[in-house]
Amino acid sequence: MDTKTFSALAEQNRLRIVELLRDGPLPVGEIANRVGLRQPQASKHLRVLLEAGLVEVEVEANRRIYTLRQEPFQALHEWLETYNTIWNERFNSLDRYLQQLQANKQKDT
Repeated sequence: MDTKTFSALAEQNRLRIVELLRDGPLPVGEIANRVGLRQPQASKHLRVLLEAGLVEVEVEANRRIYTLRQEPFQALHEWLETYNTIWNERFNSLDRYLQQLQANKQKDT
């Protein structure tokens, strides 16, 4: 897992931009308006997302249209899924332990 992904997503405005782009491509001006930033600030955040490989940009005349890239989010999902398996196993073990405690308590009464 690339640490650039986590670093880029750790900042609140960049995470909000990613959330916006989930619905589809947007020009930088629209992103800035929706996030409540000035365009130069939004452009800086988009540059970080671009360098992290999370977005791609298409130039149309004088507009820059940003789109999420699927691959880094798929990699993030796969990485997190390994932890999901671990936690499911631990929760299942805890559930078995609690059931055993409950059964022992019922025997004692």
